[in-house]
Amino acid sequence: MATISSTTCLTLADWAARREDGEIADIVNLLSQTNEILDDMLWKMGNLATGNKTTVRTGLPAATWRMLNYGVPRAKSTTAQITDSCGMLETYSLVDKDLANLEGDVAAFRLSEDMAFIEGMNQQMAGTLFYGTEQSDLPAFTGLAPRYSTVDATRAANAVNVIDAGGRGTSNTSMWLTCWGPTTAFGIFPKGRIAGLQRNDVTTDAPVLDANGNPYQAYQSHYKWDCGLTVRDWRYVVRIANIDVDSLTGDSAANLISMLVAAVHKIPTMPRGVTNVQTATQATGGQPLSWGRPAIYVNRTLGTALDLQALNKTNVLLQMLEWDGKPVTAFRGIPIRTCDQILNTEETVQ
Repeated sequence: MATISSTTCLTLADWAARREDGEIADIVNLLSQTNEILDDMLWKMGNLATGNKTTVRTGLPAATWRMLNYGVPRAKSTTAQITDSCGMLETYSLVDKDLANLEGDVAAFRLSEDMAFIEGMNQQMAGTLFYGTEQSDLPAFTGLAPRYSTVDATRAANAVNVIDAGGRGTSNTSMWLTCWGPTTAFGIFPKGRIAGLQRNDVTTDAPVLDANGNPYQAYQSHYKWDCGLTVRDWRYVVRIANIDVDSLTGDSAANLISMLVAAVHKIPTMPRGVTNVQTATQATGGQPLSWGRPAIYVNRTLGTALDLQALNKTNVLLQMLEWDGKPVTAFRGIPIRTCDQILNTEETVQ
């Protein structure tokens, strides 16, 4: 007799475990996470079928002090093009029709399974936003950490936006200051596609195959998320790396407040309540540079440490504010957001 794999399909035991008092249970998801970066990101359709191509200026034309009766050489600015690829995150949910029909309310039973897939894909997406790299996982997209992976300015220009908190070994974490905006950093989806996580009922009369290749009837859901990340102007993202999570208190602890001050001054322009870098430039026609929507991302370990520091009445930089009706710790008005996918096991950034 053919055996349906319990690793990919629900069993009778799974069905029974989801019932309370004859009804579908409200499942307490012990695997749920908070990844508020997905709430903050701006999304924009890419200009390629596979991603987005960005042109950035890498050099300004040089002028010449001219003498009478002498000409001047011609000059031009230099640019470079950067292409960011989108990944295709997909999976299928299969539920044996007879199993789902035992419940009576097939839609409610399938919804209880849908919620798990949505949570899992959200977590995978958030993790890729920070640590994804096409070098080791070709179908994925490149996240923030591989782009800001060194403090050595001779290896990468954006190393000036990576602040070393002094931690060594593999028990480190990072704080991220990101300014989301159409000219700074944003999420992308392929040209002509749909943004966001999609779920489609793809149930047909055609049977599916079990682990042994034998057919059976099943309800099928297809989940798909075409997405990527573009950092158009690397100056608007700052990483505070090498924060030793084993030494968040005591004399050897990193001074998180001082590093946040340094981070906001790395950004070319910020709101007036954050830094004094406000001047407009002729390159923008006299208009202030756009700072986008700034947010600071930490995991729960750092979030707890910052909340405790915010309770210190002598600390005027960290405040408890209301953000969308919820209490949020903020640094100079920039909300500090929780992302459980930021690891406490990062290796030293050198």
